[in-house]
Amino acid sequence: MAMRRFAQDIWCGSQGAFVIIPVVIRRALIALLLTAAALPLAAQGDAWDAKFRAIPEARHVRDYVRTLSARPHHLGSAYDKQNADWILGKFREWGWDAQIERYDVLFPTPKERVLELVAPTRFKASLEEPELPVDPTSGQKSEQLPPFNAYSIDGDVTGPLVYVNYGRPEDYEELERRGVSVKGAIVIARYAQSWRGIKPKVAAEHGAIGCLIYSDPRDDGYFVDQAFPAGPSRSKDSVQRGSVVDMPLYPGDPLTPGYASTADARRLDLAQVKVLTKIPVLPISYGDAQPLLAALTGPVAPTDWRGALPLTYRLGPGAARVHLKVAFNWDRVPAYNVIAKLTGSTYPDEWVVRGNHHDAWVNGAQDPSSGMAAELEEARALGELAKQGWRPKRTIVYAAWDGEEQGLLGSVEWVEHHVSELRDKAVAYINSDGNSRGFLNMSGSHVLEQFINRVARDVEDPETRLSVWRRAQARAIATGAPAARTEARSRPDLRIGALGSGSDYSAFLQHAGIASLNLAFGGQSQSDGVYHSIYDDFYYYSTFIDPDFAYGRALAQTIGTAVIRLADAEVLPFDFTNLAETVQTYVRELQALLRTQQDDARERNRQIEEGVFTAMNNPGRPLKLPVVEAIAPALNFAPLENATAALAAASDRYKKAVDGSRGRLTTELTKRVNAKLIASERRLTDPAGLRGRDWYRHLLYAPGFYTGYAVKTVPGVREGIEQKQYAEAEAEIVRAAAAIQREADLVNAAAGDLESSKSTPTP
Repeated sequence: MAMRRFAQDIWCGSQGAFVIIPVVIRRALIALLLTAAALPLAAQGDAWDAKFRAIPEARHVRDYVRTLSARPHHLGSAYDKQNADWILGKFREWGWDAQIERYDVLFPTPKERVLELVAPTRFKASLEEPELPVDPTSGQKSEQLPPFNAYSIDGDVTGPLVYVNYGRPEDYEELERRGVSVKGAIVIARYAQSWRGIKPKVAAEHGAIGCLIYSDPRDDGYFVDQAFPAGPSRSKDSVQRGSVVDMPLYPGDPLTPGYASTADARRLDLAQVKVLTKIPVLPISYGDAQPLLAALTGPVAPTDWRGALPLTYRLGPGAARVHLKVAFNWDRVPAYNVIAKLTGSTYPDEWVVRGNHHDAWVNGAQDPSSGMAAELEEARALGELAKQGWRPKRTIVYAAWDGEEQGLLGSVEWVEHHVSELRDKAVAYINSDGNSRGFLNMSGSHVLEQFINRVARDVEDPETRLSVWRRAQARAIATGAPAARTEARSRPDLRIGALGSGSDYSAFLQHAGIASLNLAFGGQSQSDGVYHSIYDDFYYYSTFIDPDFAYGRALAQTIGTAVIRLADAEVLPFDFTNLAETVQTYVRELQALLRTQQDDARERNRQIEEGVFTAMNNPGRPLKLPVVEAIAPALNFAPLENATAALAAASDRYKKAVDGSRGRLTTELTKRVNAKLIASERRLTDPAGLRGRDWYRHLLYAPGFYTGYAVKTVPGVREGIEQKQYAEAEAEIVRAAAAIQREADLVNAAAGDLESSKSTPTP
């Protein structure tokens, strides 16, 4: 608005003199200014990314999804290898230098599964997903893995049944208040609210002997929408498969922690592996869960524990007893990563890496083929650009990972195999997984926040014809709290989420310290109720998720644009101001977390002294009374405050240096600055890793020990406070502050290099 009013009246010359501009010239200048303002720096040159965005076609995305999901293709299956070979052939057809890299990894598959209610009545669970006549690939029974949880131990147990809601630590705290113990019991937990691997982990910590996980219709079934095939929600016999390996300790092949599972690698004995479950685990449908839950007696479950099945949700234990038996083939199988390269013309030893996995639990049209198809269409379009004369300045590496579903096996083994080279060469990693329709979801390293916002402004949403950035902003305004709405309207960049785990960025970001992004569209397709079931297939995806595959094209346009700009930028488009602001926000959150803990404990202790809990207790259904607890001590956040202030100052200096050095950098100086930028994310890591889980080295981002997928920012400090290990939290404050200070020092050094260009003759 201010620019428009200013331009209509006068033009301010370089010496401050005001000059009257004729109307015709004014209009031409306005058009020029608006056009220039709308274009990112990379697009004002050869505009290769604009040419790129015109190439991807939805029909190709559709064809790729159809081919990739035509048959079940789990890790180790025949069609998994066939897909890898087909992807390899496509990359080569499009002019890429491509090869397959193989790793041999542990993947147990079920040989026996039994679940039965043995008291007070008898019921045997079917544990099967039926073929549906309307769904052509649902009947490929001979190639389908049955429903199971990978990396559950073998087990044959019988015990009372206890309902534990979502199976989170706080759910067990509630059970304790209600006098319910799971010791010696088999627990039944519902999917959602925490990653599935957390549920048996916490159950075992509380003495359970087995764990069942079911999908309640309140979360993704008929409570949400009509059940498949009439609608998109989960049907009564649909089951979510999935890994329950303890990924918060380490992902990848359980037998080779921290190093690649090559053919000659040393391997742990199975008894030495720490990431297998401690108790047997089995996923079931809500059709199989209903008779078990109906048999429960004991206290009625709290209101927010009640699902949508037509029964009274009770906690147990009581007369209901369950027999669970699972046994597995503990085999090693090959994982096939497809790795393709376009070698850079100017900086061949600087790599932009892009990946998506190609394996699935069954047919996997949505997860992962919709994301893999977008990547393939990017690769085809980049190959077309190369035929038109474009060559990236940096080397572009495209990867199709295998074994992601089991625990990020393919990507972790590849990163561990190439970690030294990646630390020297990798500029950034861009990940996708499944894709849906609606709004662009952006998460990743905050040095790339400004960059990916600029990319999003230049990609058109296929339904509204707005930019995908504008549509994401609209969602933030429509759904956010008042402060978030204000920020979405006023902040130049939309905030991107921090990355926890659950997809193939983890090894790049949290182990190797490579700046990473995870991108996907979602939020507007109908409920995805077929996740990790036999019904996640082409029929379902093309009926309910992205029928015209327009958002597959949009994802290809978005990520391909990001790849080109990273590959062709002279100075890498890293920005540290958003990082500094975000880290300062994290510090304020940590301080607020500690204050809340202290205030809550003080208030609870006061209510104990006042007899409030005794007076409020229901004699008919008494709850365990809380006991007085110590107040959390004060923590010294000064090291973090000082380090984040130093990073903010360095970021401002760097921004000014970048702006002042445009067009003045020699090739040698550019390389020197870029080398520092490439190293910047590494400065936020520590080779010693996180306490108790040293595979994770990033001190700002990690999956939570008790959340699995969900991120914990500044994890050492945050989890120290949450788990009331305050001495550990104090030590982690110092360590995180040192990492942030290392980052500030590097940013200052890069700014100094850029400032030196003022005295360097223009090449």
